[in-house]
Order: sequence, then structure tokens, then C-alpha cells
Amino acid sequence: MIGFIHKHKQSITFSAGFLLALALAFHFTGHYDLRQLTLIAATVIAGIPITIKAFQALLMKAFSIEMLVTIAVIGALFIGEYVESAVVTFLFLFGDYLEARTLEKTRSSLKNLVDMAPQEATIIRDGVNVTVPVEEVVEGDRVIIRTGGKVPVDGKIVTGHASLNEAAITGESVPASKKLGDQVFSSTVIDTGYLEIIAEKVGDDTTFAKIIELVEEAQESKSKTEKFLNKFANIYTPAVVVLSVLVYALTRDLHLSITFLVIACPGALIIGAPVSSVAGIGNGAKNGVLVKGGEVMDRFAKVDTLVFDKTGTLTKGKPEVTDIKVFHSHEEQDLLRLAAQSETASEHHLGQTIVKEAKSRNMALEQVPEAVEVIKGNGLTAAVEGYVLAIGNRKLMKAENIPIPPAAESYAVNREKAGNTAIFAAVDGEIAGIFSIADQIREDAAEALAQMRKNGVRKIVMLTGDNQHTAELVATKLGLDEFHAELLPEDKVAFVNQLKQQGHVVAMAGDGVNDAPAIATADIGLAMGEGGTDVSMETADVVLMADKLMQFSHAYSLSKATIRNMKQNTFFAVGIVAVLLAGVLMGSVHLASGMFIHEASVLIVILNAMRLMSFNRKKVQREKDLAPVHV
Repeated sequence: MIGFIHKHKQSITFSAGFLLALALAFHFTGHYDLRQLTLIAATVIAGIPITIKAFQALLMKAFSIEMLVTIAVIGALFIGEYVESAVVTFLFLFGDYLEARTLEKTRSSLKNLVDMAPQEATIIRDGVNVTVPVEEVVEGDRVIIRTGGKVPVDGKIVTGHASLNEAAITGESVPASKKLGDQVFSSTVIDTGYLEIIAEKVGDDTTFAKIIELVEEAQESKSKTEKFLNKFANIYTPAVVVLSVLVYALTRDLHLSITFLVIACPGALIIGAPVSSVAGIGNGAKNGVLVKGGEVMDRFAKVDTLVFDKTGTLTKGKPEVTDIKVFHSHEEQDLLRLAAQSETASEHHLGQTIVKEAKSRNMALEQVPEAVEVIKGNGLTAAVEGYVLAIGNRKLMKAENIPIPPAAESYAVNREKAGNTAIFAAVDGEIAGIFSIADQIREDAAEALAQMRKNGVRKIVMLTGDNQHTAELVATKLGLDEFHAELLPEDKVAFVNQLKQQGHVVAMAGDGVNDAPAIATADIGLAMGEGGTDVSMETADVVLMADKLMQFSHAYSLSKATIRNMKQNTFFAVGIVAVLLAGVLMGSVHLASGMFIHEASVLIVILNAMRLMSFNRKKVQREKDLAPVHV
């Protein structure tokens, strides 16, 4: 019975509306008895789902809005106010219907995401091309995607090249060029080209599936405002019943007390905050920003201090070897080969840059390094081809008791002043050479930071493990308030804690792996990683899928807009209830008209929240394109 009513709630609503219209026709034709019977029928039909919901809430020891309406409708029937009982029940159901339809629109970004998921995949099995449901693709399958097709799984390209629209993942519609060895993600679309990939992540493990899961969880989570309003409603609702009884006791006017009971329903108050949160999180998902819930949005809006890692955050994270300086009798090619073979044991981006340089020179890195010791934040030591190597910064050389000759130190300082990171390489306890590595400041960094300052950020700090000279160069070019160089991960954590103790609300942005401790320590942890690595998506509060600082600016302004929208809805809901109750007590607001205004107020707060769905950062017109800056 309950299931049937829930399933046909829309039909019940419009049936009640039809009966109301019929009653109006009977009124104008003078059939008053038929009018009264039709109004009672409309009340009963529309009142059944409301009463059932009220009863279900009572079973859960909750005093719901439906309970207030049910009491009021029974009272109206008792005193013979059939018009008002019918209108109130119909308006309540119709308002519920409109709310549901409107809320569906606020969740449209999630629905759109789900609709983007591919249903089929073409794979090669036993030398034959076979089209199968995407659920049947397994890791290791060779998958074919042609022009116009959706990538069904996460994987690596083994054949072909193509231009891909990655909007489903990054929120950016500008096509990305992909070639042999590049990573591609589920639900991205090939604009032009042909690809064959090896499936690495399938089903619920794909990046796209995790995005949907995170957005679903975020939209279900509650902000502090929502939690407070829910607690408030649990106290407010029974208090309204007590007050309506008090009104009757003082006035002996049952109609007035029933009207008071209905008009005081806190519908708009309860719905206002959640719908703002859902719409804000949905907007973020549409623009490639994953905000993990209403509470995160609430904290993010209060951030006044931004802390950035340098490499991969303020810079592109795609460093290149710009120079190799050798000392003594060492040869450049030999030193590069030894250093690259040692760095194959490291996951650090600078070490991988040296490996990449060796591979670009077609060097065979066959020797597996032995006795590898990675010193976090400083470098590593290893044994390769019978040599003992130490590769890293000055702190590593000092820790290994390896003296740096004046000529090498002077060269390193000059390279650092020019914007390079100097990596020392020692062979058998003697400095053998210095690798100069340079990165580029992100083109959107200056604009994004300027926008965030405009939106309320008071302090921007950079914390980096890089050298003092390179850090100063980046900080100066971006106009940062502070920078601190040559830091270990634990130093970054200590600095973030220090800022929090000073009363700052801190957001820390990093790559989600090396900066994980500091990201976890900050009030808001933000990870930048194209495609969203597993670590970044799990540890951070906010994930930027397109790996762009302008998305950070959008996320920050969106959080402020969302919380502002929540406050607007709360103040409006409270104000409407106060005005209506005053009108009831003064005799100028009646049950049906009050209910109409009440339902209209619910729709207004929902429509106000829906504005967040189209919220977007203002496109600042640049006088000229920002050229890449080497650092």
C-alpha cells in the first residue's frame, strides 16, 4: 500500500488538483453539496500520502512537517473548513512535487556524469575484434577506440594517436593530444584519431567511476549549517505544536491555532541549506573540481591563507635537464647513464627527469641499482656498475661527508640564480657533476592568485624543498607574501601547524603524494593531479582534475558563493515564517493563502540555490597571452 502510494504520488497530486477544479465548477453552478463532497474527497486523497509520511516519521521518533499538516487538516475538517483542508493538502503535495523536480535539476551534473559512462567496448580477443559490455572488459585486454568513440577504461596507449575531449574528467573541453605511451581515462571521447590501449583500470576502479562515487558521497554529506538546522527543526517543530495550543488557549479560536500550526512549518528553512550544498558541489563536478562535501565547502569558504608547494603546483611539474656540468675526468654521457640508472629506483620528479633525459639520448638503462637508500627530501645513494653514487642536494652531500669544491659551488649558485635546480652527483665520494633542471611557472598562476586575493585570501606562502635562489625567483615573479626553501616534508607540516596556531584558516595545495602530510594537516587539503591519482583523490578535501590553478580559484569563489547562498536561503526562510506568523496573529493571513505563500517560499529558496549551477569564475580578459616563464 505504502509502495503503491509513493509510486503514484504524482498521479494522486494531480487527481486532487482535478477534484479542486471540479469543486470550483460545482460552486459556480450552485451545487454546494457536491462541492463539499468533492472537497472532502480531495482532502482525503491528497491527505493519505501526507498522513502516511507523518506516521513513518513518528515511528522513527521524529516530529515532521507532515505531522503538523496532518493535525491542521484534521482540525480543519473538524470545524468544517473543507476548502482550506483541500487546498492545504493539494498545495503541500504539489509543492513537494515541484521541489522534487527542481532538486533533480540541481543534481543534473551528477546525472550528466553518469550518462557519460560508456556502455560497450571493442576489444581484441584471440585475434578477433569483439564488442562486449563494458563490465566484461578485464585488466590486460587490448581495447580499440575509433573517432567519435568513448574510452571505456583507464589504460595506456600502445598503438595510434588521437585528439581527446577530456571534459568528463577535467571539465576542460579543449581537446588534448595523446600519443604512444600516454595515459587515457574512461569516458573521454576521441574527436579524431585511432587508439589501441591496454586496460589497466576497469569497472569501479576507473578514475571516472571514482569521480561519480566522490560526487555522490559529497552531495549526501552535510555542512555544519545543515546539521544545525536539522537539530533546530527537531526542537522547533514540536515547539510549534505547543505554541499553537497556547494560541488556542488564549484566543479560543481553533481556526487561528490551526492556521498558526501550518504556517509555522519550517519547510524552506530545512530545504534551503542542503539544496545550496548539492548545487554547489554539482557545479564543481561539472567544472572538474571535486569538493568532498558540504562541511569541506564550509571550511573552504573561511580560508584566508594559501600554502603552495612549488614543483607541480605553482610550476607545471614537467622539469627538463637544461645542462650537465662534469668535473675532473668524468664524461657527461657516462655520468648521465650512472645517475639515470640510480634514479630508476626513485619516484621523485627530479630523479625521473634525469631518467627521461637519458632515455631521450637512447641510453639503455639495464643495470639495476643496488643498496639504494632514498633520503626523503634530499636525494638518494646507490651502487651501480661497481660505483657508489650520491645524487641530491647540498644537505645530502653534507650528510654523506662529500665536500663540494668552490668551483662546483660557484657554478651551482649561478645556475640557481638563473632559475635552475642544481642536483649534485657524486661518484665514490667525490663530486663528479651537477645536473641543472628547470621547470616553468604555470601560465595561469599569476591570474589565479590575483583572483583569490580579490576573493578574500590575505596571505599566500610557498613551501618547497628546492633551493633558495630558485624559490626566490618564483616567489618574486608571482608576488607571494612568503617563501621558505630547502624544506623537508616534516618542515612543511610544522609550518602549516604554526599558521593554524596563529589563527589562520589554511588551505594547502600540493601533488597529493610528496605533500600528503602537509595536505592532511591543513584545514583544507587540495591536490593537483591531472586525471586524479588514487592518492590525491583519497587524501585531499578538494581535487582539481584538470591540474590548473584557475580551477583552484573557481573552487574557492564557488565555496564562498555556496555558503553565501545558504545564508540567503536561511535568512529568507526565517523572515517569511516570521512575517506569515505575524500576519496570522493579526488576522490578515489565512490557512490557504498562508500555505500558498509557504510553498512558494520553499520554491524560491530552491530556485535561488539553482543559480549556483550556472555559477562560473569571471573570465578576466588578458591584454596579451602569458608566455611560459622558466624557473
